[in-house]
Amino acid sequence: MTQYAFHFDGTRCTGCKTCEMSCKDYKDLSVGIAYRKVYEVTLGETKKADDGTFTTDCVSYPLSMACNHCDDPSCTKVCPTGAMHKDAETGLVSVDKDKCIGCGYCHMACPYNAPKVDRAKGHSVKCDGCAERLAAGQKPVCVEACPARALDFGTVEEMKKTGDQANIAPLPEKTYTNPNFYIKPSKDAKPASDASAKVVNPLEVM
Repeated sequence: MTQYAFHFDGTRCTGCKTCEMSCKDYKDLSVGIAYRKVYEVTLGETKKADDGTFTTDCVSYPLSMACNHCDDPSCTKVCPTGAMHKDAETGLVSVDKDKCIGCGYCHMACPYNAPKVDRAKGHSVKCDGCAERLAAGQKPVCVEACPARALDFGTVEEMKKTGDQANIAPLPEKTYTNPNFYIKPSKDAKPASDASAKVVNPLEVM
C-alpha cells in the first residue's frame, strides 16, 4: 500500500484561508461544513506596569489542517457499519455514503475534528484527499490553491523529509492515531498538547 500524507509549512502560511475556501468551492460544501480548516492559535499576555506602560509577549500562528488519514484512525474503529474506511491502495480515509447511518460516532472519536455529519445529506462527510484528483495525477485542490505554497501532498516517505509528524499545538500527541501529517513549525509554534496555545476562532473550526 502507498500511504499518502499532507505537509504544512508554518513558516510560509499567512493564515489567508484560501486553502479552506478552495476546498469548499471545489467540493460545493454547504454553510457550516468545511473539510479543511485554518486554526488561529495565540499565546502570551499583555501586562500593564505601574507607570502606565504596557508590555506584551503575545504571538499568533495559523495551522491549516484537514483529515490526517491516520495509520490508526479512531473514526474507523468506532464506525458501526464500516462506512468509514481506509483505502487499501492509498491509505486515504473516506466515507461510503451508502453504508453511513449518520450516527456521528466518527465525529466524536476523531481528535482532529475531521468527520462531520451533514444532516441535510444524512451521512458523514470529510476530506478524502481529493481522491479523484489523485487518480488523475493531480494534488488536492487545497494544495494547488495555496498562494504561499505552505501545503504539500505526497507519499508519506516524501512528506517525512519536509517536517516532523503532527508536532505543534493545538494538536494532540501523535501517538493517539499516528497521523499522516507533517509540519515545519514557525518559530512561535508550541509543541503538541501545550495548553498555553489557545485556538481563538473555535466557531470556525469546530
